[in-house]
Amino acid sequence: YDAGKKISGRKRHLVVDTLGLVMAVVVHAANIQDRDGAKLVLRKLAGRFSRLALIWADGGYAGKLIDWVADFGHWILWIVKRCDGVKGFVVLPRRWVVERTFSWLGKYRRLSKDYESLTDSSETMVQIAMINLMIHRLKPG
Repeated sequence: YDAGKKISGRKRHLVVDTLGLVMAVVVHAANIQDRDGAKLVLRKLAGRFSRLALIWADGGYAGKLIDWVADFGHWILWIVKRCDGVKGFVVLPRRWVVERTFSWLGKYRRLSKDYESLTDSSETMVQIAMINLMIHRLKPG
């Protein structure tokens, strides 16, 4: 159970490119902190994308993770924070890209709820849904 997000079950961590296409995905138990989950997903990126230099993340990933990312992957972690004093919903720059991807994935029945018993199966379902999205972008219809 994650008391901060008030959810039980699992969390999905995605790294997406600027188009919203999934580069890496990790699904884990909800009792793991977001910063630790970020380390898991960023380890999957290591050595796979040589031109990757900058990673945008929301305020939940601030703190020691910035130094860890710089040491581990030689990347720059840019934290996108909400402006102080702003109430209600505000579109944050670059944050909407990953939220849009979560929305795309939520349209798939197997991802709308957590049907899988294994986290590896959940990760695979995210990858299959993303493959389907990319194929339909190549040839709509």
